[in-house]
Amino acid sequence: MTLNARIETWLAASHASCRFASRPFVTLCYAQGWDGSIAVQPGSTLALSNAQSCRLTHQLRSLHDGILVGIGTVLADDPQLTVRHWTGASPQAIVLDSRARLPRAARLCQHERPCWVLTTVAGAAREGAEFLQVAADHEGHVALPAALERLYQRGIRHLMVEGGANVITAFLRAALADALVLTIAPMLVGGYKAVGELGCHGRAQLPRIAPLQSERLGDDMIVWGRLHYSEKAGEDTA
Repeated sequence: MTLNARIETWLAASHASCRFASRPFVTLCYAQGWDGSIAVQPGSTLALSNAQSCRLTHQLRSLHDGILVGIGTVLADDPQLTVRHWTGASPQAIVLDSRARLPRAARLCQHERPCWVLTTVAGAAREGAEFLQVAADHEGHVALPAALERLYQRGIRHLMVEGGANVITAFLRAALADALVLTIAPMLVGGYKAVGELGCHGRAQLPRIAPLQSERLGDDMIVWGRLHYSEKAGEDTA
């Protein structure tokens, strides 16, 4: 069985074995260098995945109902978030954008299907986008539990989260990411890290991947597994 087939089978089994009553199953999927960096500096972009890993990413997109990025990724990279290098339907594009900064010219607004924008701003509107107002957290950002509940109500059962760093960190900090598929490129970037401060105190509270699986894909290393959190982490984010 090829690596792509193995990961697809594993992901389907994970979806089937872990169903939630009010939120989607969340898969983190992103690429980083060996030092954990995803870019040289915040607000910049850096292509890390090789062609084979890129195809795997597009395959994973086809296996989810929705794909989510933060507004920082949109402003820096202007992504399409479509399935272009694999067969299958493109997922619903979703942006976390607490202050409704999505540019009118963003490529996500040019698709036939409107992009969904999760925001705390009332009455926001853009051509090619549908703004969904949700509650704010104590820092004024979109509250992730409320956002996921809203997506679930709109039919999103399996959500892929691609970044950027603030979004990845927020999902881990809230213990709301259920699985991880990580591409590690053979580079030392020395820049902006994918995972920031998680508010953990000691090894026991750190999110862990188990069982951990890995395999090379060309020069890249693919690491995948289910994410687990300590009881305290779950209590802190309830």
